[in-house]
Amino acid sequence: MSLLKEVFSTSATRAFLSIVMGFLVGAIFMMVSSEDVGKAFESGGLIDAIQAALRTVADGYAALFRGSIFNTRADDLATALRPLTETLRLAGPLIAAGLGISLGFRVGLFNIGGNGQMIFGILWATWISTRMELPVILHMVVAVIVAILGAALWGALVGFLKAQTGAHEVILTIMLNYVAISLFTWFIRSPNLLQAEQAGGTPKAEAPAFTAQLPQLFPGTYSLHLGFIFALIAVAVYWWLMERSAIGYRFRMVGHNPHAARTAGISVERTYVWAMAASAAFVGVAGANQALGTQVGYTETVHAGIGFDGITVALLGGGNAVGILFAGLLFGAFKAGGPQMQVIGVSPEVLGIVQGAIVLFIAAPPLVRAIFRLPSLASTPALDRLRAKLQRKETTS
Repeated sequence: MSLLKEVFSTSATRAFLSIVMGFLVGAIFMMVSSEDVGKAFESGGLIDAIQAALRTVADGYAALFRGSIFNTRADDLATALRPLTETLRLAGPLIAAGLGISLGFRVGLFNIGGNGQMIFGILWATWISTRMELPVILHMVVAVIVAILGAALWGALVGFLKAQTGAHEVILTIMLNYVAISLFTWFIRSPNLLQAEQAGGTPKAEAPAFTAQLPQLFPGTYSLHLGFIFALIAVAVYWWLMERSAIGYRFRMVGHNPHAARTAGISVERTYVWAMAASAAFVGVAGANQALGTQVGYTETVHAGIGFDGITVALLGGGNAVGILFAGLLFGAFKAGGPQMQVIGVSPEVLGIVQGAIVLFIAAPPLVRAIFRLPSLASTPALDRLRAKLQRKETTS
């Protein structure tokens, strides 16, 4: 019984239950918004309405499965697996952005400037990929590195301003989001800079050169490209950085207690600069994914709100590299499966409501514990044994 109590008190359990509650909230919204349920109630009464509601929910989530994991109605295996590859493709930038935002959280910084940092990295990656001629592979590698460094520079600016002036990072990142997006729009509106030749008066960048594009992992079959592999590498780097490196230890120490860290000789101000640079660098991986993973030109909306979606992924992942990986895959599945749900008549807002509900429950652990009557983390048997051991040591000393 004590083992079960410890299992149910973990953050992983709360995250899983938050996802379940999010899907339940989405199911309720599908039932309420379905015209079939209302017609069934008018013609056949409550029993028919309940049956219609259950069919609506089952059809909606079945469509989500077909659009994001496996198309059970496909004629061949290659077509059936296409939704899974789309989920992986869309999950790549979400995972990278989630890692970056999570790093900021663990240092005590709320980085909501992911969109701006992505855009600043995309700006320079676009310059490299459209205005320079380099050999295959080298061109792509240079463009990816420039995207990461550009985003890191934009993030380091936030850390520097916070360290030197005491300005709050939330205000700084919000304002720099506007600056980055406006700067990028000006670049792709100006023919002498990054505007595509056939764009006319439209702010639009040219497609990256073939030599700079992220190569597809299954050419001619799926659109999944090397960006997902970069996201997996970013997961490994994040784990090593935060769990095994000396700078990661300083990050965690400053995030836990900056005053104690300063007393221990750690420069909190310098740590803020490095932490924001590292946070933005991971977001830059997402920017490279967006800029180089396409074969067509793009506009200032190329960030696709991934910087904000990364906040959701980071919260659901709980600061853990593996957790962020699975959270990114989940939200990638939402993006991939959403259109299939719309095809059968489910409102496109359903998945937004599911995501919002998941974040709500993740951000309110007491609410989840109250609903499912979970034990408090402060009262698990393992912690009780540790407290008793410490008390015995204090008594003997």
